[in-house]
Amino acid sequence: MSRSVKRPRPEPVEVIKKRRDATLSALVGSVPYLTFLGITVERHGDELTAILPFSDKLIGNPMLPAIHGGVTAAFLETAAVIELSWVSLWEDMESGKLDPGTLGPDNLPYLPKTIDFSIDYLRSGLPRDAYARARIVRQGRRYASVHVEAWQDNRNKLYTQATGHFLMPSK
Repeated sequence: MSRSVKRPRPEPVEVIKKRRDATLSALVGSVPYLTFLGITVERHGDELTAILPFSDKLIGNPMLPAIHGGVTAAFLETAAVIELSWVSLWEDMESGKLDPGTLGPDNLPYLPKTIDFSIDYLRSGLPRDAYARARIVRQGRRYASVHVEAWQDNRNKLYTQATGHFLMPSK
């Protein structure tokens, strides 16, 4: 006799996308500095792209004009932190252990702390939108290393890059 085993029906793709987008939105929205700078994050599959829309308040040198180096560094560092947090949240989010509705400023799990952050300014940040992607080089239980690249008009023509080391919080 063969028994038919009922397998759970997979979730519809719309439900999965909605959960992922809600989690990312809650994560990004709970960091006030991102809102202040206007930084948003787009998700395509499991890849995140941080976007810094141009605004006159970002100009550091009006003679060039160029985006302030501190704004650029903050943009890259937050892209790294969001990427690390996203990867850490992924398993709990996918398993249903984490409810995106519970994420907020007072309830943000897994935010890494910066140990050091080294930035290479390759050219001036022009007065236009900027984009950044972070890649985790190494992640352990306590420590992570991340490389971030930023560009404006052409993905192959970086205007800055950075490497950061982060202390990962215990779950």
